[in-house]
Amino acid sequence: MDDETFAVLQAHRLRQEREREQWGEGWQDTGRIFTQEDGSLLHPGKVSDLFERLAAAGLPPIRLHDLRHVSATLMLAAGVDIKVVSETLGHSDTRITRDIYQAVLDDLAHDAAEMVVQLVPRTRSHLTAVPDNESPDASRALPRLQPPKHPSAKEEDSA
Repeated sequence: MDDETFAVLQAHRLRQEREREQWGEGWQDTGRIFTQEDGSLLHPGKVSDLFERLAAAGLPPIRLHDLRHVSATLMLAAGVDIKVVSETLGHSDTRITRDIYQAVLDDLAHDAAEMVVQLVPRTRSHLTAVPDNESPDASRALPRLQPPKHPSAKEEDSA
């Protein structure tokens, strides 16, 4: 967990402790982080209502379950190992995570390849693009390396 999220959760925990004191014997200790004011479990409908209020305030509409996908996608985009993402989501196998997020993984692989290409210094001005209607001619489209010049055996014999 990052430091900022940890600090926000600590502040929330302090508010929750004050609520516990105010409720006294009426407090329901569920051990959950997010609860009703009396400590009881949040009803899914209550959470959905809060998300609807956010949408009404002009934020993009999102469902609670969408947060799970956003979280996983952000972890993958940040380079978090697929095993860690899978465990965080509670998947029993990384194949489940790979199946669900394959498009994200494909995009990340493409982005990684582009980043690697940027590290390789080269001049592209001598390369020519081959139009789609022509068959590619490797000798024309790509630069060719010239073999080193060695004296032929005949030249060595005459020397």
